[in-house]
Amino acid sequence: MRFPRTRPRSLAGQLFAWQVVLVAAVVAGCAFFAYVSGRGQAEETAARQVRAVALSVAGSPSVREAIRTDDPSAALQPYAERVRKETGIAFITIMSPDRVRWTHPDADRIGETFLGHTARALRGETFTETYTGTLGPSIRVVTPVRDGGRITGLVSAGITVDRVSSQVRAQLGALALAAGAALVLGGLGTYVINARLRRHTHGMNAAELSRLHDYHEATLHAVREGLLMLDGQRRIALINDAGRDLLGLAPGTVGRRVADLDLPAPLTGALLASEERVDEVHLTADRVIVVNTRPVVGGERRGTVVTLRDHTELQALSGELDSERGFTRALRSQAHEAANRLHTVVSLIELGRADEAVGFATAELELAQALTDRVVGAVAEPVLAALLLGKAAQANERGVELVLAEDSLIDDGALPASLPARDLVTILGNLIDNAVDAVTQEAAGSGQRGRVVVTALAEGGELLLRVADNGAGVDPADAAEVFRAGWSTHGAGRGLGLALVRQAAHRSGGTVGLEQGPDGGAVFTVRLPLAAGVRA
Repeated sequence: MRFPRTRPRSLAGQLFAWQVVLVAAVVAGCAFFAYVSGRGQAEETAARQVRAVALSVAGSPSVREAIRTDDPSAALQPYAERVRKETGIAFITIMSPDRVRWTHPDADRIGETFLGHTARALRGETFTETYTGTLGPSIRVVTPVRDGGRITGLVSAGITVDRVSSQVRAQLGALALAAGAALVLGGLGTYVINARLRRHTHGMNAAELSRLHDYHEATLHAVREGLLMLDGQRRIALINDAGRDLLGLAPGTVGRRVADLDLPAPLTGALLASEERVDEVHLTADRVIVVNTRPVVGGERRGTVVTLRDHTELQALSGELDSERGFTRALRSQAHEAANRLHTVVSLIELGRADEAVGFATAELELAQALTDRVVGAVAEPVLAALLLGKAAQANERGVELVLAEDSLIDDGALPASLPARDLVTILGNLIDNAVDAVTQEAAGSGQRGRVVVTALAEGGELLLRVADNGAGVDPADAAEVFRAGWSTHGAGRGLGLALVRQAAHRSGGTVGLEQGPDGGAVFTVRLPLAAGVRA
C-alpha cells in the first residue's frame, strides 16, 4: 500500500517551530541561571546574616559578664534564644573554649560538645563554613568572645541549608511563573511574525522558494525581451541581461534612478510615466526599442513593470520591404510604359513608317541605358547600385529627376565587411526618400521639376554619402531637431527616417550633417569610416 507523500512544512512553519524551540531554550536557560544565581545570593545573604548575629552576640557585654559566672548557661540560654527568634536564624550556640555548649535551641544538648571546627576561632579569626551538626547541614559562622586580651568563649550562629532551600523554592515559583509568561509572550510574538511571513511567502517551503528563485534567475537570463522593474522611487529594482543590452547599461545598475542613467529624454519620460504606455517606439544611440509599461498598484510600494523589445532588425527589414514595394511599383509602371511604347512601335511599323519606329525605340533604350551605365560604372557596390536604380525609377514616377554626381566613385571591394549593407540601405534610402518628398512638395507649389543629386564616394579611408535637393530646405531653427524621432513636416505618425539615419551612422562610427545647398535646398552628408569602425 502506498501512502501519499506529505508536503514539507512551509518555511514560515519551520521558522515558527525553530523559533519556539529557541525561545523555550532561552527562557529555560535564563530560568536556570536565575535559580542558580538566586540560590547563591540566598546562601550569601544567609552567611552575612548569621555573621552579623554572631559578631553582635560575641561583642555583647552581657555575654562576657555571663561567662565570668559559675553557671553561664543560666543567663546565656534565654538571651541566645531571644536573639535567635528575633533574627529568624536556626541556632545560636555559645560555648567554652574547649567546645562545651552553654546554649542550644535544644536545651537537652547543653553541656555537650559542639560539633564543628573551632581552631581558627581560637586563633582569633571569624570564619564561615557549611557543616552538618545536630540540626543537619547548616551555614554557620564561628567567632571568638574576647574579655580583655583573653578568649573566654566562642559563638556559633547558623541557618540550616533546608531553610535556605525553602526560601529559594519559594522564589522559584515566581520565577517559573515569569518564565512561563515569557515563553507564552515569545511564542505569541513568534506566531504573529511568522503569520506575516507566511502571507509574504504564500505558504511555500524552503525547497519551493529555492526552486522558484532558480527558475526566476533562469527565466531572466533566458528571455530575449528586456525586462525592467522600477520601485516606487523610480529606481531599478530588477533588470535582466536583455534589458541591459537594449538600454546599453553596464552591470551594477540595480538601485540607480532612471533619471540618472543618461538615456534619451523621450525614453526616460516613458519609463518615468505614471500612466500605462503601449507599444511606444523609442530610439537609443544604436537601437530601435518598443516600450510597454504597466504600473504596479498595491502592496507597500507602487512601481512599474517595463518590457523592451528590440525593433532594430524589424525596422531595417521594414525599410527594405518598403524599398522592395517601391521597386515593384516602379517596375509595374515601367512595364505599363514599356507596353505603351511597344504598341507605339508596332503601330508605326503597321503604318509603314519603320524608320520612325526604329528611331523611337532607340531613343527610349538610350535614355534608360544611360542611367544604368552611369550608376553601374560609378558604384561597384551591388547593394548601393541596385538601391540607386530603384530609387531613380521611383523618383521618375513622381516627376523627380534623380541623378548621380559626377565625382561619385565606389570601387569594387572598397567597402569592408564590417560596414553592414543593411545600414547603407537605411541611410541612403531614407535620405533619398526625404529629398524626393521635399522636392515633390516644392514642385507642386512652384511648377518646376524636382531634382535630387546623390553623391557616393569612397576615398581617404571614409565613405561619403551626400543627398542634395532643390526643395525648400530646412528652417535653421529646426536644424537641431530634424534627427529627433517624431520630428516631421508631414504630420503625426512620421519622423522616424532621419532618426534611423543618425542611429545607423552612429552604429557604424560615422556622423551625419545638415547644410543648406546653393539653390536653397537641403544637403545631408553622412561620413562613415571604412576601417572597422562599427560600434557594438
